Amino acid sequence: MHSNARKNIIYSIILLIVVFLVYLYRQQDSRPKESITPQQQRMVVTGSTMGTTYRVVYLDEQRRDFKKGIDSLLRVFNQSLSTYIPDSELSRFNMEDSIRFNLPYFYPVLKVSKEVYEQTEGAFDPTVGPLVNTWGFGPDSASRKDSTAIRELLKVVDFDLVEFDSLGAKKRNPEVYLDFSAIAKGYGVDVLAAYLQEKGISDMLVEIGGELVARGENENGELWRVGVSQPDEKGKAEELYSIIALDNQALATSGNYRNFYVVDGQKFSHTINPITGYPVQHGLLSATVLAKDCMLADAYATAMMVIGTQASIELQKKVADLEILLIYNDEEGQVKSFVSPGLEPFITMVKEDKENSEDN
Repeated sequence: MHSNARKNIIYSIILLIVVFLVYLYRQQDSRPKESITPQQQRMVVTGSTMGTTYRVVYLDEQRRDFKKGIDSLLRVFNQSLSTYIPDSELSRFNMEDSIRFNLPYFYPVLKVSKEVYEQTEGAFDPTVGPLVNTWGFGPDSASRKDSTAIRELLKVVDFDLVEFDSLGAKKRNPEVYLDFSAIAKGYGVDVLAAYLQEKGISDMLVEIGGELVARGENENGELWRVGVSQPDEKGKAEELYSIIALDNQALATSGNYRNFYVVDGQKFSHTINPITGYPVQHGLLSATVLAKDCMLADAYATAMMVIGTQASIELQKKVADLEILLIYNDEEGQVKSFVSPGLEPFITMVKEDKENSEDN
């Protein structure tokens, strides 16, 4: 009996302790928690990738740092699509006749590239790489090109020579060379945005080398706002031409005003027309495209730099959910701009030279 009484006392004490701890927990949990302001939720992650830099800004009540995850994801992404990594999937495809996909990025970029290739009637073409390399932009390779050599290269600059499905891709001509530099940064932005959304982040601004995606709002409860640089051959990137508010959109800009060389008084742009084989000659200085995702925006911005101002205006009318800002030289050499109607409520022009769309 004495032993049982002692056990009962011990059990009673333990029960009282448990009840007391539960009480304390409930009291603590019922106290008002210290709120975290949107400004305190603002997180910024930066780094390097694809020969440029990235910057990711997002709001997170838990203040989680996603840099390790972002860097890891970008390494895998580049292992699929980089032409600078010798054993990447893209590099192996360029050296061989076919490939089976092991990573999830090659097929989507081929699929969207095909869509834009067809929509632009070949103005966007990831097989244009051999022409870009042949024209060159270093002092040793800056020269006029023989028309016969250009005609020969055009035989393998044709995206229709690449066959693919969700499992793999193959070439119809072994000399075909793919280069996704005109779409990969935009695609990388989309991949990072999707990663953050999977982590429960709804407010973010993701940027790689000037291509970006905005989702939700910034820490002030406003749409994310980004600047478009003044097109200037002297590279004065700090001078803004306009500011655009992004309503859950992606934005990409392509331009001809910085990457060029001059031979015998003739200016050669880095944008090569995959149809003619020659650098473009027109007055379009830069094309800024807003789309539902950055891969599309990046590709269409490149295509517009190939086809020029008026054709870009007509293209925008054909493609759903596409808005544009075009900055160009008119016939008198004056800098002008075109803003598509759907973009007008979201843009502030820093340079007061905007042309009404009816004037173009």
